[in-house]
Amino acid sequence: MRLAHCTCARVREYLKHSKTIMIVLGSTENHGNHMPLGTDTLIPEKIAELTEKQSGIMIAPAMPYGAADSLLGYTGTVSLGVEGLLDVLTRITECLYDYGFRKFIILNGHGGNIKSIEMLGRRLYKKGAYLACLNWWLMAGELNPAWAGGHGGAEETAGVMAIDPALIDCEHIDEPLILQNDIDESMPSAGWDKVSFMGASVTIPRPALSYNKNGWYGPDRPNLATKEWGDAMLSAMADYTAKFIEAFEHVALPKADKEEE
Repeated sequence: MRLAHCTCARVREYLKHSKTIMIVLGSTENHGNHMPLGTDTLIPEKIAELTEKQSGIMIAPAMPYGAADSLLGYTGTVSLGVEGLLDVLTRITECLYDYGFRKFIILNGHGGNIKSIEMLGRRLYKKGAYLACLNWWLMAGELNPAWAGGHGGAEETAGVMAIDPALIDCEHIDEPLILQNDIDESMPSAGWDKVSFMGASVTIPRPALSYNKNGWYGPDRPNLATKEWGDAMLSAMADYTAKFIEAFEHVALPKADKEEE
């Protein structure tokens, strides 16, 4: 059930039997030269679409912008930042809370959004509400370790293939991971914001563009992705999400802090 397709009267009717709503949260950012900027929105939107076939949950319109500051500089990337995203999500959930929603499920497509989501969840808890965050790409790897992957790697590439293979630029899908040593030769780049020094990893936050030439990262090479992989993975995520919604509906709400009442 889509919030955007409902009348006010239909939402009021829904709230008589359910206080749960799903918010699809994505991002607009670089995922390598082979992937669309909207990857982090397209995939959770598809999972929500598949979940809708199994569940009567209310689904809010997808939010296509997130906190992606580390990827600024790659052409087309847009970021609200952690605080900006928190402000937007706070306003959205405040409105929904005022109408009676008390259980919020965020189907999240981007790791950079997690900090804002966690901060929001603690605020909602104080008001007697729950927020559950489903980070699809992490959960998929837990459901099947063979699906686990990095940023713009085979896992996400397979997810986009399941939506529309034409969205993948096959001319660039074979590009290798290109990490550059931007700090010092004694501290080679070793991953997302990390350098290696004397056998251990050290985090040095900086723009990804300074050490990653094409923007994808992970052990799962994009050219290993298949549509069949994506179909199975997104279907499994939708099945899991539908079952989680059913269980979440029966969870008792926390007590609101008196100061918040």
